[in-house]
Amino acid sequence: MRLSVLGAGPAYTDVYDSAGAAYLVMHGATSLLLDLGHGSFSRIFADRQPEALDAVVISHLHPDHFVDLVPMRHYLRYEFNPPRRMRVLAPSGLDGRLDALHAEPGFAAQALDTEVLGEATRTIGELTLESRKVWHTAESYAFRVAPANGDGPGLVYSGDCGSIDDLAPLVRPGDALLVEVAFGVGPGPAGVAHLTGPQVGELALRTRPGRVLLTHILLQRNPEATLASVASLYDGPVSFVWPGTRLEL
Repeated sequence: MRLSVLGAGPAYTDVYDSAGAAYLVMHGATSLLLDLGHGSFSRIFADRQPEALDAVVISHLHPDHFVDLVPMRHYLRYEFNPPRRMRVLAPSGLDGRLDALHAEPGFAAQALDTEVLGEATRTIGELTLESRKVWHTAESYAFRVAPANGDGPGLVYSGDCGSIDDLAPLVRPGDALLVEVAFGVGPGPAGVAHLTGPQVGELALRTRPGRVLLTHILLQRNPEATLASVASLYDGPVSFVWPGTRLEL
């Protein structure tokens, strides 16, 4: 499997040319896009024509994880004759959010075939997608993506998540763990459902992934100190991913 990071930013940032969460996973002829946050749609073209994606999978309904489905919809509807369509797996209510942006009932359905995720395991082309609810919004998901034939490790993506106990059941030893670390070394505000570096280190120590890939860090949080806080508990490879990061998993 290959991972291409199209966007890794949080809800807002002062980093020039940043983009919201968007992670492209490719294996053989299959490509899945995990989230499609603000500013990430145009970055798809470096790896794939957007219409060639097998599916877009949305972790939760915060705009920094789904709002670029609007340019995706426009592209599919107006760039082709006849228009193209895209399979979109998401929490319930996505269509209503997109329709409301344009005050147009049926806006999303003109190009997007949406399905409610639920906790399930699906085969999509040459990949399996396992979705599991996590603590963030009322309906948020983390994912494990792996080769359908069982050949090689998987990728676990946290989405936004405030509980390592919710994530741990997805992680198999040797997997790559792509995990948000919004609050850096912490502490985060009480009751806010995001992770810190020490929490990620504890998760990695418990589940033994093959590598830890950190993402979605907020302003004024220290990436170097955050790396060190994870590495103090976990002795495997730890790094941040940024837009343009490409990895063989």
